[in-house]
Amino acid sequence: MIFNNQKHVFWQAFLLAAVLFIFGFLLGYAFESTNIDKIENYYQNSEISMMDILALNDMMNLNKSTCGEMILANIKFADRIYNEALILEKYESSGILNRNLELSHKKYDLLRTFLWIDSTKAYDKCNGNFNFVVYLYNYDQEDLTLKAEQRVWSNILYDLKQKQGGNVVLIPIAVDSNLISLNSMVENFNIKQYPVVIINNEQVITELSSVNDIEKYLK
Repeated sequence: MIFNNQKHVFWQAFLLAAVLFIFGFLLGYAFESTNIDKIENYYQNSEISMMDILALNDMMNLNKSTCGEMILANIKFADRIYNEALILEKYESSGILNRNLELSHKKYDLLRTFLWIDSTKAYDKCNGNFNFVVYLYNYDQEDLTLKAEQRVWSNILYDLKQKQGGNVVLIPIAVDSNLISLNSMVENFNIKQYPVVIINNEQVITELSSVNDIEKYLK
């Protein structure tokens, strides 16, 4: 009789644990889905902004718009998707099911690649009247030492943006996103390893320890 009672208690505990597990899984899935919906809304608005900038560039060719307007548009867009990247990073850090988040990250990398190309055009057209800093890193980084190094670089670049503000267009891109346009841009530089920072498409930095390592190359 005691044995049967113990068996009954065991199955009750098992069922309770199973219910809690399923509930926790569904709750985590719902939380993740909410995060993904938010990120998609951010992305769609950023995509519209990117198309707006491309239209502005075409207008510049037709109407000879000022460089100041074009540069300001690039800076505002860069700031927007950089801040959204920080939000995405927080979601990724706390996410339970992150495959969709990885896809969202790749879509943002495409937008940032567009921004890199557009900043290059603006820089050439406007005789280098602003600075753009491209940070290339590996998103799927398994080496803990390199992952820690990338975290240090990200913090330094964050400090750079806080200090320089609108004087710098900051463009972080995961180089392992397998994007044809991004790969084509990267091929223009003799890069052997990551992370790296590219300043105004002129200076490639492979060692970074402080904000000053970048600022000394800014105009």
